[in-house]
Amino acid sequence: MVIGPATPDDYEDQAYKLLPPGPAWSTPDPILQALADAMARVHNRALDLIEEADVRTTDELMADWERVLGLPDPCVVGEQSTPERYAAMLAKLTSIGGQSREYFINMAAALGFTITITEFHEHTVDDDVDYPLYGANWQFAWQINAQQNSVFELTVNDTVDDPLASWSNAPLECSLTQYKPAHTTIIFAYT
Repeated sequence: MVIGPATPDDYEDQAYKLLPPGPAWSTPDPILQALADAMARVHNRALDLIEEADVRTTDELMADWERVLGLPDPCVVGEQSTPERYAAMLAKLTSIGGQSREYFINMAAALGFTITITEFHEHTVDDDVDYPLYGANWQFAWQINAQQNSVFELTVNDTVDDPLASWSNAPLECSLTQYKPAHTTIIFAYT
């Protein structure tokens, strides 16, 4: 029995060992050689399928894996390299999600950003006098506090209607908005 990659000779040898003894089978048989060649091809393709079933080693089925996983992520800008594509597939399969502060802080850290989160609650009589007068809907709002990362300044090709500069953090905003609890609202605050 062949465990690793097989050659037609491996299967031909096995086939001859299964035949009854006698002079009729002592010469090379073209039928057995053809069957051995086909069995070796099937054997090696089965080994390939084992590799393709794992997102860390897939090659031929990478596009199918990405389609099933909903990749590339809509938050990705530009082309991804092959290692980045492998990492995105593995992250998508192994991510368990979450709704905690730590989950979103870790998600931002994975994107390369350091953030803090401010949560709000409705003002009650038990709050300090200095606490803002937030209404009931504020309990569903939370604020992402991050360093200003991307500054886009006016260039020669821009028009009069374009701002002199704009500040945003599209990858951070897109990713956190995509995974936030559906009933909540995120406010992004940059310093």
